[in-house]
Amino acid sequence: MKLAELLKGIPVLEFHADEALEITGVSYDSRAAAPGNLFVAVRGYESDGHEYIGAAVKNGAACVLCEEKPEEDIPYILTDNTRRGLAVVSAVWFNNPASRLILVGVTGTNGKTTTTHLIKTLIEKCSGAKVGLIGTNYNMIGDRTVETERTTPESYELQKLFRDMADEGCTYAVMEVSSHALFLDRVYGLTYEVGVFTNLTHEHLDFHKTMDEYAKAKSLLFRQSNHAVVNLDDSYAGVMIGGATCPVFTFSTENDTADLVAKRIKVYPDKVDFCALTMEKLQKIELNIPAIFSVYNALAAVAAGLQLGFELEALAEAMKDCTGVKGRIEVVPTGRDFTVIIDYAHKPYALENIISTFKEFAPGRVVTLFGCGGDRDATKRPLMGEIAARLSDYVIVTSDNPRTEDPKKIIDDILVGMKGTKTPYIVIENRREAIGWALKNAQSGDILILAGKGHETYQIIGKEKFHFDEREVVREFLSAIS
Repeated sequence: MKLAELLKGIPVLEFHADEALEITGVSYDSRAAAPGNLFVAVRGYESDGHEYIGAAVKNGAACVLCEEKPEEDIPYILTDNTRRGLAVVSAVWFNNPASRLILVGVTGTNGKTTTTHLIKTLIEKCSGAKVGLIGTNYNMIGDRTVETERTTPESYELQKLFRDMADEGCTYAVMEVSSHALFLDRVYGLTYEVGVFTNLTHEHLDFHKTMDEYAKAKSLLFRQSNHAVVNLDDSYAGVMIGGATCPVFTFSTENDTADLVAKRIKVYPDKVDFCALTMEKLQKIELNIPAIFSVYNALAAVAAGLQLGFELEALAEAMKDCTGVKGRIEVVPTGRDFTVIIDYAHKPYALENIISTFKEFAPGRVVTLFGCGGDRDATKRPLMGEIAARLSDYVIVTSDNPRTEDPKKIIDDILVGMKGTKTPYIVIENRREAIGWALKNAQSGDILILAGKGHETYQIIGKEKFHFDEREVVREFLSAIS
């Protein structure tokens, strides 16, 4: 591709290169630069790409897009913002694939992953379309899973992913949009048909410094959306609505002025159901994911579906087929009178959240089985022990991924936080045996939370990774229990 063609849409301050120069590719990491590449010197949060121009030149870069004149003798173009420049040239390089996709973006602190999965399923069920997904744990092109390293990829990888989705027949792409991605222009130049805000809680203040700045970063999504969907019950809803440059559709469980309101909410150990009320219709919604925040995720997904033009009745029918995200409040079918939940909670606040959630409606005991990872932050171990003992009716302390640490030492650290507790507990170091004991001793109405492993299907002991899928373990023990 000719340099002049690649730079269409870039505000050029100075041009010191041959417009007819043939460019072989785009790179922003000097280690990935190849002969004939345009190297984009991006100013990062922790490093500055201008410092690596020399390395890119050594690897064969033919030209540099930068914000200051390079010291190296190489053709260059000056622009005022290379982050935005990278987003623009990446889109051009991949032939603007996002123009072939209907984009839905979901931002917020909690609920993004589940909400994007729900929206993906609703679109597929209501339209029959092939849908791409970009998220925290992995990306998907239809049913095919693609691994990922961050919630929202850098703009070059994002455009490449859009290209793959479009080439494989996707007509929609649903994605989590992080505050970092919005603030650092990874999604610059994209237009979302629908942008969704879930909620805002204390997080990423090492980057944004204050909650107000964090909220402002999130609200940027609604300056590049055709329709906004906002959780009216969140205290930062006003920031999102105030920052929107498009029509806003709100949802709520508390405020009857919202465009979509949940009424007659019922929470069960394995599902939720409620009546979704709009100005014109009342429709029962059922979602096979428990907890009150599942109602909010369902409302967000339904609201997005309505903005995409789907009927409420069709969305309600499709919601029945939604199963959520593997390892996130995942209900494991048991065929028994107790419930097994697998959840990735492996930090204090996450463990407290999951136990507290089920304590609100558990018909029997809440039994928590958990451990802590080795070669990781040891200070959280007694904190998690205290949380589990304070909130649970029974606790089973076991191993997680001990890695190279002594599992007994990790468990001892956990037990420090459980000193003096009146909550009964047992220590079973072997996680498989611990799960088996929990299932054999489950009582009617119990909710058994297997916390920490979530979507992982392995256990790391020493330096070896062993296959360990808790779903399989549960099925094996249940089949052996008469």
